[in-house]
Amino acid sequence: MKAIDRKQVVVIAGPSGSGKNALLQALLKRGGNYARLVTATTRHSREGEKNGEDYIFISVDAFRRGLIDGTIPEHRFIPTLGTYYGIYLPNLEKQLAERRIVLAQVDIIGARLLKRLYGATTIFLMPASPQEFERRVRARNPNMSPDEFKERMRIAKIEMDEHSKEFDCRIQNADGKLEEAVNEVVAILKKEGYTL
Repeated sequence: MKAIDRKQVVVIAGPSGSGKNALLQALLKRGGNYARLVTATTRHSREGEKNGEDYIFISVDAFRRGLIDGTIPEHRFIPTLGTYYGIYLPNLEKQLAERRIVLAQVDIIGARLLKRLYGATTIFLMPASPQEFERRVRARNPNMSPDEFKERMRIAKIEMDEHSKEFDCRIQNADGKLEEAVNEVVAILKKEGYTL
């Protein structure tokens, strides 16, 4: 694991419901040299998900071995789900060897690691307004309990008020304006010297 001399890693982060997946998919659909970082998880695959494309699905024991041997250099554990997620170095190193621009959807811990080791440009997506953000979160899971909603809002507030300040760029991803957000990301990458 070592820093590289060319810009290849981009972090796309933001609170749940900020549109990270939509933005990432829009970048990938544009073609070019983009690839998505495939992270590891201990959860079971959902219908339609493919191992190696959506996630690297591994057992808890295999995940823990990865933490020890360094193939998973950072992780987070979701206690309510009993699930681990983490950056999977074999996937990242493969994409880098192919000279791809790797789009990584990670949290603040992953962003710090990728910035330090790979010189990643870090981009944080902000919703246009608190009301729009609340509506998005509720729409993603209409059956969410009031306690879960309150907890998601608490975590999102920390991410937006505190973590977002550590990112190189903060951009707004307003409803109906995804293309504008994508164009802003592309402009940032060109300015930062990525070969798109």
